[in-house]
Amino acid sequence: MTILCLASYFKGVDFLRAAKREGARVLLLTSLSLKAKEDWPADIADEIFYMPDDKEGMWNPEHTRNAVSYFARTEKIDRIVPLDDFDLELAASLREHFRIPGLGESATRYFRDKLAMRKRAQEAGLRVPAFSPLFHDADVNAFLQNVPGPWMFKPRSMAGAIGIKKVHTPEEVWEAIHAVGDLRSHYLLEAFVPGDVFHVDTLNASGKVVFEIASAYGRPPMEVAHGGGVFTTRVVPHGGDLEHSLFQANRALLSAFELERGASHSEFIKAHADQEIYFLETSARVGGANIADMVSAASGINLWAEWARLELTGDTATYELPPVSNNYAALLVSLAKDPWPDTSHFGIPEIVWRMSKLHHVGLVIQSPSYERTSELLQTLTHRVLNEFTATLPARGRALD
Repeated sequence: MTILCLASYFKGVDFLRAAKREGARVLLLTSLSLKAKEDWPADIADEIFYMPDDKEGMWNPEHTRNAVSYFARTEKIDRIVPLDDFDLELAASLREHFRIPGLGESATRYFRDKLAMRKRAQEAGLRVPAFSPLFHDADVNAFLQNVPGPWMFKPRSMAGAIGIKKVHTPEEVWEAIHAVGDLRSHYLLEAFVPGDVFHVDTLNASGKVVFEIASAYGRPPMEVAHGGGVFTTRVVPHGGDLEHSLFQANRALLSAFELERGASHSEFIKAHADQEIYFLETSARVGGANIADMVSAASGINLWAEWARLELTGDTATYELPPVSNNYAALLVSLAKDPWPDTSHFGIPEIVWRMSKLHHVGLVIQSPSYERTSELLQTLTHRVLNEFTATLPARGRALD
C-alpha cells in the first residue's frame, strides 16, 4: 500500500515511521518553508516532495492537485492522510478528485467547521453552548438579546484557539463583525460557558472506538494561547463518573460524525452552572501540543503509530490494539525565555519525557497514582513558571 501524507506543519514523524515499519510505501508532501526550518528524519519516507507555501504555510489547492497528479503518474496512491488540522480539507479534496477512500469534503466539514460540528452535535442530542451563525443581522441581534454575555467570537475553520475573541457587549460584537468585513460568514458567535475543559483522545476502527483516554486541561487552552503561562493537562481518574460521562459523550459524537477510522481529539466543558458536559469541538487527527506523548506515557499507546496501522488494516477484523496500561500521566508545555532551556536539575524520576524545541520547555510525568501525578504537576508548573516561562504571551501555534 502507498500512503501519501500531507504535512504543512512539522509533526507526525511516528506515523510515518510506523507506516514504513508496517511495509507501506510512504510519500510525504510538506511545505517548502519547512525544508530549512525543520529536519525531517531521512528514514521516515520513501520520497519527500515540497510545496511552495504562503506566509501562513498554506498551499494553493489547484497547484497541489496538479503536483499530486504529476507524481500519481508513477505512484499508485492508496491512502491520503493529513497529519495536521489545516491539511484535512485539502486531503478531503484530493481524495474526492482521485477517488481514494477516506473522509470526503462533506464529512470533513464536521471535523473542521465549528458551525457544522455544533449543528450536527446538537442534532445528535449532545449539549452545546448556545451559538449563532453570523449570516443574518436579525438573527445575530436576537441571539444577543436572548443569550447573556460575554460571548466568544470564533472563526469557523481555524485550529485550537487561533482567532478566537471574547466579547462582552453587543457593541463589541458588532465591532468584531465589521472588522472582518466580507469574511463574517466564516465566523460564529457562541455563549461563554465557565467550566472545566476536558479532552478525549481516541482511535477508531470500522466506525467504533477501539481506544479512548480522557484528560483535564489546567487553564483552558484559549487562556494560555492568548495570555501566556504554562499549558497543562492530565489524565482523569480511571473508572470514575467523570471519565464515564466524557466517554459516553464522545462515543455519541463520533458515531454521529461517522468517523470510520483513524485518530480523533475532542474537547468538552463541564459547566460550573449545571455540572453538565457540553461539546466544544472535535478533530479527525492526533491532538497537538504533545498530548500524544502524555497519552503514550499513561497507556503505552502511541496514537500516531496506531493511526498508521489503522490506515493499513482498515477495520476491526484485522486490527489488534496493543496491550493498554492504566497509569496516570500529565503534560506541561510553556514558551521559554531561554533558547534551549535545561531541566536536567529537575531530579524527579517520574519525568519520562522532556521537550527539545527552541524557546520551549515541556515535560511529561508518569505515575501509577493520580494523586502523585497531580502533586508533581502542580509543583513543576510552579517551578517552570518561575524559572523558564517567557513573559510574552503565546501566539499563533506555540502550543501545537
